[in-house]
Amino acid sequence: MRRVLFAVVVFAAGVTAGAAQNVSVIKERKDHLKQMGDAVKPVAAMFKGEADFELGKVQSALKIMQEKAEILPGLFPEDSKTGGDTEALPVIWEEKADVEARFKKLGESAKAAEAAITDEDTFLGTWKGVAGNCSGCHKKFRKPKS
Repeated sequence: MRRVLFAVVVFAAGVTAGAAQNVSVIKERKDHLKQMGDAVKPVAAMFKGEADFELGKVQSALKIMQEKAEILPGLFPEDSKTGGDTEALPVIWEEKADVEARFKKLGESAKAAEAAITDEDTFLGTWKGVAGNCSGCHKKFRKPKS
């Protein structure tokens, strides 16, 4: 009887640890995506003419995008498909190579834009291409906002 009880406790602990790891990865992924979104929002407002152009904010957002584009592909392990209020759609794991390629393209695009954007005119001519990388992933790989 003790062995059975011990086995049940060990199994439950293993399930709990596995679930905690899953939720931990999802939380980390969401935190990185939120940081990127928070950096991009004021820049999007500049692009729409809702805020004054500030080169420093644009450059900061581009750096954050580059950093997150390197980190995020590793935050979609198999055990993070569900839980933690994830907004990730199952297609991410079915088309993992595409997801990784998109993050790589985002990072490269943000790096190129960082060098190209020197004033408001170059910003207006460049930003849409960078931001397009984000919206493409959102449409295909993220649950629609309700």
